[in-house]
Amino acid sequence: MLIGALLVAFLLSIFLTPFVGKLAFKLGATDKPNERKVHSKIMPRMGGLAIFLSFFITFMIFMIFMDDFGEQLPLLVGALVIILIGMADDIFELRAAPKFLGQVLAALIIVLWGGLEVEFINLPFFTDTLEFGVFSIPITILWIVSIINAINLIDGLDGLAGGVSTIALVTIATMALIKGDLFVAMVALIVIGSTLGFLKYNFHPAKIFMGDTGALFLGYIIAVLSLLGFKNVTMISLIVPIIILGVPISDTFFAIIRRVVNKQPISAADKSHLHHCLINLGFTHKQTVLLIYALAACFGLAAIIFSFATMWGALILVTGLLLIIEIFVEKIGLVNSNYQPLLKMLNFKNKP
Repeated sequence: MLIGALLVAFLLSIFLTPFVGKLAFKLGATDKPNERKVHSKIMPRMGGLAIFLSFFITFMIFMIFMDDFGEQLPLLVGALVIILIGMADDIFELRAAPKFLGQVLAALIIVLWGGLEVEFINLPFFTDTLEFGVFSIPITILWIVSIINAINLIDGLDGLAGGVSTIALVTIATMALIKGDLFVAMVALIVIGSTLGFLKYNFHPAKIFMGDTGALFLGYIIAVLSLLGFKNVTMISLIVPIIILGVPISDTFFAIIRRVVNKQPISAADKSHLHHCLINLGFTHKQTVLLIYALAACFGLAAIIFSFATMWGALILVTGLLLIIEIFVEKIGLVNSNYQPLLKMLNFKNKP
């Protein structure tokens, strides 16, 4: 049944994407070239609608006969809110405030109606738990909104956000199957199928962009599924979804650092994200995307290994990952060309 759901979603997405592309042109949901864009012609966006429709139809086919279908309605309603916000932005280019409010509304639906909360964690080396209390809802909402925007920020090259999201979802599905959580695995596989079908048209050279419709939806689904699979667990296990989403989270984190260091507004757009830095180093469009896919896959594999590691093994793995990320960031100039504290300390900086 799981493979069947993936295949149905994949075929639906392949079938629906060309029609969504035509609809995008009719509605004016197009992406025009500018100094920050890597494409040179007008492109239809809003392609994420095809991903959502494929997901929704397949979900209804495979889930409607389940006894607890009513319990899954908050997930669908929250997704619908996200899709409407994404479509409105792709067509009308919304300001930041209504986009943010729409994301919070979708998060509130799954948290308040769906009951999805991270209420506590068990601390390593201690027997007590850390109860979040009144902060559990804000923390959960912050996680969902943060991941939505992290996926949106990495959507800068053909096939990049879709591929990175797919790799994250494959990791989530794998770990859900290991834990015996068939619902999370099923939803993840449906979204994987929907996204892979869309990537047929979105991989370089792209014929259509997913737009905010797709990036926000994928971010929402990934954020929710990661919480469904890892909520109310140990501190070590709670780090697993962070590792799974290592690429978009790292890119977002260092984008904030970059803007603080360069004394720019946090919301300022720039052309210094991970994919921009790699292209500036001489990698082609396709090479850059494939390299970031490889990075995302490494994070996914690390998350799986991490989940089976001992306490000390997990701590060593996290420490190693953080060091590797920092060295990589400094090497490619993700913050700026002068930001190399670790390389300078280790005397790895290249001499002029």
